[in-house]
Amino acid sequence: MTAPRRILPGTIYLLTRRCSEQRFFLRPSALTTEIFQYLLAVAANRHGILVHAVCVLSNHYHLVVTDPRAELPAFMQYLDSLVARATNASIGHWEGFWSSEGSYSAVTHAAPDDVVAKIAYTLANPVAAGLVQHGDEWPGLRTAPALLGGTTITVRRPKRFFRAKGDMPDTAQLVLATPPGFSSPEEFRAAVVDAVQRLEAKLRRDAHAEQRTFLGRARVLAQHPFARPAGAAPRRNLNPRVAGRDTWLRVEALLELTEFRRAYREALEARRAGALDGVFPAGTYLLRIQHGVRCALFA
Repeated sequence: MTAPRRILPGTIYLLTRRCSEQRFFLRPSALTTEIFQYLLAVAANRHGILVHAVCVLSNHYHLVVTDPRAELPAFMQYLDSLVARATNASIGHWEGFWSSEGSYSAVTHAAPDDVVAKIAYTLANPVAAGLVQHGDEWPGLRTAPALLGGTTITVRRPKRFFRAKGDMPDTAQLVLATPPGFSSPEEFRAAVVDAVQRLEAKLRRDAHAEQRTFLGRARVLAQHPFARPAGAAPRRNLNPRVAGRDTWLRVEALLELTEFRRAYREALEARRAGALDGVFPAGTYLLRIQHGVRCALFA
């Protein structure tokens, strides 16, 4: 059985979702950007998600968000379902869009410094992937560091796929919120800008030392949506749920997750044995939503 997700209100996540067979279904184009940005805004508003940063590469995307209402799985299901359907229609593809190896990856963070590091990782991803030398050169959807921490973007509904008289809004507001733990948007923005600059500089130095070149904007834009990178990607790697530079904070978070899984397993076994009034640990999601099980209050 897949380990249960612990979904607690107010958690910050680095989210990753990959396309099927590493295909370039999300390759940069004006329409792909319109679709993803519009649906991200609609999904975030629908489920109360605070968006901090986003970067969409050709065959996967990264999001850094806060989930105040503990609705992450519903948010991801809504976003991924509509992105797949709308983008499939735009490229003439009718099979599975997302990788079948699990669903999305959701990594939580232990401290504000870790949040900055993960946002820097997200925004520097086009450089890390050897696609462009500077993140600002990426032709796809990527949050510009200067817009972090409070910018509101009004996004219009794309003309393709969506019915003009359907139930989707004409426009949606995508707010780039400041994560909890920062004294001001300016402090948050400055920390991320510095972290992105330092990380990208290191990635360029490493590429030069290893005599690796960057693909370049023009060749990225020329990618065919059904193509994929040469060579096989690593499979069945570890899928971490917690990340953090501070060892003790990371250990504490892992111990809490271990205790949640133990309590969940005990409550589930008791329920299967007929104890339908048992209490599941705080953070239980699927059984609470689908079957209305009782859950402990989040402290």
